[in-house]
Amino acid sequence: MRAILRTALTGAALLTSLAVATTAPTLTLAQQAKKAEVIVRAKLGTSVEVKDGAVTYLVYPLTVTETIAGDPAQLPKQEGAPALFVLKDLADVPALRPGLEVVALLYTARLDSPFVGFNQGFYPVTDGRVEAGTITDPVKLREALVAARGTP
Repeated sequence: MRAILRTALTGAALLTSLAVATTAPTLTLAQQAKKAEVIVRAKLGTSVEVKDGAVTYLVYPLTVTETIAGDPAQLPKQEGAPALFVLKDLADVPALRPGLEVVALLYTARLDSPFVGFNQGFYPVTDGRVEAGTITDPVKLREALVAARGTP
C-alpha cells in the first residue's frame, strides 16, 4: 500500500513540477538581453515545415539587417542561412509572417521557441516603430539592449 501511495505521490510531484516549469516569469528588457545569446534586427522569410525525427518545426529564414549582440551564425540554419525554428502548433507563439521586421532576442539551441523568456524576446517593427514593449523607437531599443548587456 505504501509503495502505491509513494508512486502516486511521485507521479503527482512530477506533474506539478512539469506544470511549474512551463510557467515563465515576466522578464525585464535587461533580463531578456542578458539571457539572449543572439540579438538581431531581421526580416522573416516564408516559413517551411521541417521534420526532425518525430518533431516538426516551422522554419522562418532570417535576413539579418543588424547584429546587436552575439553571432547570428550560431543560430540554427535552413539552407545555410540563419533561421528561426519554432515547434509547429506551439501555443502562444508570436504572430510570425513573411516580410515581418523584428528585433529578436534569441537562444541558439533548437528549442520549442527560439525567443528568450517563452516568446518575450520578440519585438515586431512596423512602419519604423516597435510594436511591443515600452520603447517604440528601434534605435532606442537597440541602445537599451546594448546597455543592459554591457557589450555591443
